[in-house]
Amino acid sequence: MGIRSRLAAVAALVVAAGAAVTASQQVASAIGPDLLPVTVTNNSGRSEAVYLYILGQDIRPGGRLGYVNGAGQFVNWPAGGLPPTPAPDVAIAGPGNGGSVTVRFPRFISARMYFSLGRKLDFRLTPDGLVQPAPWAGGDPNRDILFDWSEFTYNDSGLWLNSSQVDMFAIPHAVSVTGSDGQTIRTGDPVANGRDNVINALRGTPEFARSVYTRSDGTVLRVLAPGKAMDAGLMNANYLDAYITSAWNSYAGRTLTVVPRVNEPNRRFFGRTNGNTMVFTDSTGAQVTTVQKPTTANVWGCDGVFNAPNVPPFIEPEIKRTLCAALNRGTLGTSTQEPVLDAAQFYRNSAPNHYSRIIHANMADGKAYGFAYDDVGGFESLVHHGDPRSASVVISPFTGGGGQPQPTTSSIVSNWHNKCIDVPNWNFNDGQRLIVWNCTGGTNQRWQWVNGTLRTENNKCMDVAGGSTADGAAVQIYGCNGTPAQQFVLNANGDLVNPQANKCVDIAEWNPNNDAVLHMWTCVGGANQKWRRG
Repeated sequence: MGIRSRLAAVAALVVAAGAAVTASQQVASAIGPDLLPVTVTNNSGRSEAVYLYILGQDIRPGGRLGYVNGAGQFVNWPAGGLPPTPAPDVAIAGPGNGGSVTVRFPRFISARMYFSLGRKLDFRLTPDGLVQPAPWAGGDPNRDILFDWSEFTYNDSGLWLNSSQVDMFAIPHAVSVTGSDGQTIRTGDPVANGRDNVINALRGTPEFARSVYTRSDGTVLRVLAPGKAMDAGLMNANYLDAYITSAWNSYAGRTLTVVPRVNEPNRRFFGRTNGNTMVFTDSTGAQVTTVQKPTTANVWGCDGVFNAPNVPPFIEPEIKRTLCAALNRGTLGTSTQEPVLDAAQFYRNSAPNHYSRIIHANMADGKAYGFAYDDVGGFESLVHHGDPRSASVVISPFTGGGGQPQPTTSSIVSNWHNKCIDVPNWNFNDGQRLIVWNCTGGTNQRWQWVNGTLRTENNKCMDVAGGSTADGAAVQIYGCNGTPAQQFVLNANGDLVNPQANKCVDIAEWNPNNDAVLHMWTCVGGANQKWRRG
């Protein structure tokens, strides 16, 4: 489920990347260390002292709010008061520029790790819990402090760790996790000068320019997300209204199909608008939920009309989160099926979410949490491993840099059900037919793009059997030989095309299962022909 990174005036709970943990996730046996080592590295290029805070909730039954100390021990907060009373100083000394420190995440915690530069953060306690920093509010004592946070959940099903820009963009940082299999997954790195690019681009966008907040000494502290900027009176509260109305009304005479789970393509719901209400039915025609036309504020916060109980069978929340993502990305109104998985179609509407657009454009892998449900379709800056051994948070260079070098190999993932193109059983013999399988990160699912070919790590090439140009030709591996049968192009529409045949790599017979074979087929735009690099 998606992150709802919203801060109330008095926050009683931190909701992190994995906070919406399903019951099935919680029954797994304990794996990973009880105290997970997490290395925090400071590559900011700035000289200020760094302070770290790990603040969240024990997610076991009866668990309370608290903090994690330098030894990795979770400690409950003392009682607070009204007006809010100062919280104990629980800062952990962070790394100087170019240095690293290691903290520890205890199991069964859902939390934020804050990092501030130059000054410690001011936390307060009420009888209900911790008051989170809210620098978009004029009276917040942390307004003039340079700080940011990552969000995480660690339990028996592993670690979920993400960077977040849902509320603001302040300190770019990468997150990574390394598992027991030795695989390291990393995201969140900006492109060269990414922080400056975001700030300057938003300054140059009239509707968003006032969301950039600069301290009196000239330090740009943060850019506020649209909802927070609107709350602070820095952005037009009706910015999205005309677009929302147009998008909503477009389904008065046609049907919107929502397919909320990419691995369940037959789980579909059908919406039509009637005035300000969109009514959704299932495949039998039975009504499953209704959604009222949202306001601009509802879309920025993915709240209000988008709130729904997160309980089985999850139909209402899944439909609502899909709609909110579509409105933030600007695809609702032009699409007949959501979610749209082609990022090239995002932010092309009449009132784009330039904040999210610009942040995504300045990430090395294009992934970010630009709004609360940016995980719809897998566009979020999140890492997860079911059996983690270590993790890291890397504060990125404020200027220069260029992010983490991208791997020379990548997986090729189906947009339909998120399975990977796979060499079955690591059988790299010539003629071995390719299949799809659950993505494992194994070397039999890694591909290198070399001069138009797709090569395995032992230098075999993806190949159209016999150089055929016919529908149904098998897709296999074969010794790299430079022939047109081994040329493939992944275009902007997600089609993996062999130019000689002018046909697409296709999951045969729409088979959704592991072991489904690949063949070439006329490009028809079907979901079983859509791919992306993983």
